[in-house]
Amino acid sequence: MPSAPLSSPVPLSVLDLVPVSSGSTPRQALERTVELARRAEAAGYHRYWLAEHHLARGVASSAPALVIGLVAGATGRIRVGSAAVQLGHHTALSVVEQFGTLDALYPGRIDLGLGRSGHRGSPRAGTAGAAVPERAGEAPSAAREARWVDGVLIPAPFSPRGLLESPYFAVQQALLQLPGAVSPAYPEQVDEIRALLAGDYRSAGGVEAHAVPGEGADLQLWVLGSSGGESARVAGERGLPFAANYHVSPGTILETVQAYRDAFRPSAELTRPHVVVSADVVVGPDDGTARRLASGYGLWVRSIRTGRGAIPFPSPREAAGHRWTEADRALVADRVDTQLVGSARTVVEGLRRLRAVTDADELLITTITHDHADRVRSYELLADAWRQGGAA
Repeated sequence: MPSAPLSSPVPLSVLDLVPVSSGSTPRQALERTVELARRAEAAGYHRYWLAEHHLARGVASSAPALVIGLVAGATGRIRVGSAAVQLGHHTALSVVEQFGTLDALYPGRIDLGLGRSGHRGSPRAGTAGAAVPERAGEAPSAAREARWVDGVLIPAPFSPRGLLESPYFAVQQALLQLPGAVSPAYPEQVDEIRALLAGDYRSAGGVEAHAVPGEGADLQLWVLGSSGGESARVAGERGLPFAANYHVSPGTILETVQAYRDAFRPSAELTRPHVVVSADVVVGPDDGTARRLASGYGLWVRSIRTGRGAIPFPSPREAAGHRWTEADRALVADRVDTQLVGSARTVVEGLRRLRAVTDADELLITTITHDHADRVRSYELLADAWRQGGAA
């Protein structure tokens, strides 16, 4: 029998990158995602969100709308959605039609999370115009040292400039974007999506357009962001719920949520700000076992940040065989040091502190281990502990 939802007072939800472990296949990763979604629903998780990543051997989440359909069809209660659609690679109409179709099939259960990834505001050809994502106050932030805030580590912010200037990024942009096409400004795309969903879209010349399916869809619209820049402002100014990425950019989490709250204006969707904060988590039966299960994480993050794209997630044995340099350790330190790893009690305490520091309304949990059974068990151990008082 399904457990009671983890909804009081702070819900827990799942963020799934559909990881491919070393020695496994994308098909296995997708099958495991469906199984994990069923188990997460039974454990009481509130949402199940799928990421969008491209050209990475270690993740199979390149087509989130398709996987959302698989997950929604295999479950019955849990909300299912995107975290997040990379709007720089999609038109507003294509997004509304895809998610309108999902809502028509699974009404009232679909979340549409929007992200700025891929946005450059310039021709989509080669690497021309490629820009570092907005990082509000980049110069002061870059100079800021790591600090602890009420038991939560806020590391020095990581600059993605080197990654975005890599040959891998250039190939990714070339393959994802049509030559000569121009992305609308991000706020404009968000407004187009809202208008198409509401049925009041008008072109610059006053011509109506109606998305079918899509118009009138009962979607919950979200904005995701990793800085206090444009995404946070867009979400706040439009009164939309916002998801802030501690697991991706822990060094900017506080300025990110504050920028959203400062920009917030009440809307038909929300009368007050609503924030989800993500966290990277591995739970084991004890702290030592959990650390072993999580040992491949640093090597996996290193593969991303060196411009290779995510590798298949290493086993503990493979991770133990890697020789780390000081430069390697520095490259991934912010992510490794902020991953919450340990027994359920240890991780619950870390999540409670993170929630308190950010005043999060919900927490979004992402977990990757080499063995699927360990990953499922991590989510179940956390759910049990959270239900027994962790959310208080």
